[in-house]
Amino acid sequence: MSALPLVTLTSTALGACVGATLALTGAGGAIIAVPLLMFGLRLSVIEAAPIGLLAVASSALLGAVLGLRAGIVRYRAAGLIAVAGMLMTPAGLWVARRVPNTPLTVLFAAVLAYVAVQMYRRAAGVPAPAAVASGSGSSSGSASMSVPCRLDATCGRLIWTLPCARVLTMWGAAAGFLSGLLGVGGGFVIVPALRRSTDLPMQSIVASSLGVIALVSMTGVMSAAWQGHMDWPVALPFAAGAVGAMLIGRAFAKRLSGPKLQQGFAVIAGAIAVGLIVKVALIVV
Repeated sequence: MSALPLVTLTSTALGACVGATLALTGAGGAIIAVPLLMFGLRLSVIEAAPIGLLAVASSALLGAVLGLRAGIVRYRAAGLIAVAGMLMTPAGLWVARRVPNTPLTVLFAAVLAYVAVQMYRRAAGVPAPAAVASGSGSSSGSASMSVPCRLDATCGRLIWTLPCARVLTMWGAAAGFLSGLLGVGGGFVIVPALRRSTDLPMQSIVASSLGVIALVSMTGVMSAAWQGHMDWPVALPFAAGAVGAMLIGRAFAKRLSGPKLQQGFAVIAGAIAVGLIVKVALIVV
């Protein structure tokens, strides 16, 4: 019997884990795609990153389309961030191809640990330092005035200024570079950046972030495919499993998702980060 059916089945199952996590915990759940491929199919970060990006792009595109239908995607802001990210994604891919797997794995583990801590704190209701600072001794109006990108109350659109465009471009470039380097969607960069830099409601931030993630991740997918670094027999079932599980998971999300579930995911993500470090240590020793 050929090994391909087993690989296809395993890849689909791993993708389904990513899709279900996305549906139940939010955009940050996609960061487990690469470590799942590393442990489940014994791929390196360089091999797993483009496959993870395809699953992230497919799932994020679905979420962005639903957000557009609901009218909560700020497409001008998302477009600016995405353009900056799309320009930097090939640079991240270029660097990833020239960095040995061991330091790349350590970097991924550090990023995963950071995301796990932030998600746990957010689910536990611990405010971010910026939020504490802006909330102490100031009204919501003055806090809104402190961000570079503000909503115009009369038309409901962002007021475009040079500081606003500059900060969104900077965060988009950072998310795009990390997307290419590590195969992550960049939601863990974009969502906090939009929270700090704008006064958009959280629903609009998440929906706009998904639009950015879809565009930036697709750039990474196309760049990897053009360079011949995409393992399609693994990538396609992985992406299909992620999208299918995300669609199914959305039906249960309202009943199952919540702070406790997000905290549980954060603990699992932290354990995966530790596992990656242990794996690297065993290879080095």
